[in-house]
Amino acid sequence: MSTDNNLIPVTQLLDFVTDIFCEAGCSREESARIAHYLVESNLAGHDSHGVIRVPRYVQMLRDGLVFADRKVDVLVDTPALAVLDGKYGFGQTVAPQATEIGIEKCRQSGVSAVTLRNSGHIGRVADWAEMAAAEGLVSIHFVNGAGSVMVAPFGSYERRFSTAPYCIGVPVADSHPLILDFATSIVAEGKVLVASQGGKPLPADALIGPDGKPGSDPHLLYGDYGGPTGLRDPRVGPGAIRAFGDHKGSGLALMCEVLGGGLTGNGCTETGRQFTNGMFSLYVDPAKIDPEDFFPADVKRYLAFVKQAKPLDSDGETMLPGEPEIRSRECRTRQGIPISEDTWQSIIETAQSVGVSQVPANVSPPG
Repeated sequence: MSTDNNLIPVTQLLDFVTDIFCEAGCSREESARIAHYLVESNLAGHDSHGVIRVPRYVQMLRDGLVFADRKVDVLVDTPALAVLDGKYGFGQTVAPQATEIGIEKCRQSGVSAVTLRNSGHIGRVADWAEMAAAEGLVSIHFVNGAGSVMVAPFGSYERRFSTAPYCIGVPVADSHPLILDFATSIVAEGKVLVASQGGKPLPADALIGPDGKPGSDPHLLYGDYGGPTGLRDPRVGPGAIRAFGDHKGSGLALMCEVLGGGLTGNGCTETGRQFTNGMFSLYVDPAKIDPEDFFPADVKRYLAFVKQAKPLDSDGETMLPGEPEIRSRECRTRQGIPISEDTWQSIIETAQSVGVSQVPANVSPPG
């Protein structure tokens, strides 16, 4: 298995991924949107939610597990609340629709809540928090992945949760927003996928085997996936991903399942059903809750105070949520996006399978 990386120029990768989804059956507009959000995840340094997902997304489209160019159905519509059905559309299409509805209702009411059920993989949840923050709104998102039983609760080795992401976005005056976005497992499933295809290895205790011992071998999650570009099916492995933070992360995962799954109508995670993401989102307009405009100045003051904390390492620094992603985006925009040889080969094979033969030409080879 290769651990070397190709460096792919951003614009060429965007065009390549767009062409793949066009040929797979999506409109040009949707294809460009999917490509944008996948590449944005790579730019932010979250390769687990980036173009490594292309083969899996295309296969889901072929299998009728996700559908092109969906528009959400609005099941409940009040001034401050919307209940939405994504109708198994691509998450990169139905999640921004849900976010736009939440933003518009929040502008009118000062606060809003939106539930989304039956969405395809919604990708990096920070994308939707960033959308809200760009409009000056605070947002909180609870997500589950029904049918994606991969994480063991604290004190167990048996799977019961999805990776159950949690995200908060806060606008910051004249600066990048604060974005806290993480899976409630030690690693997202996509990071196991990256490691299995020659990318960054997992922490030594990210997974747990049926013997109750922690481990980092992706085969614990995927079983025998038969070669570097073989199918990774997280349903079949003998082990599980561990919840982060012991009982605290396990408890937060449970709440994401209940709110992102049960409350939205998506359903809490269980075995034997089709994968869908559910998302419960809250939006707050600071301008309406804070007419004296105390919030923006206090946030900036406090962030400066936090940044002044002395790091443990003399050459380190205290980082704020979202800062690593900002720096990764700047670096990768200049240098290109690193993609392991195994992952790149699987994307090329997917492209060829839908009739796209033109591969980006200015690829820096691995090594």
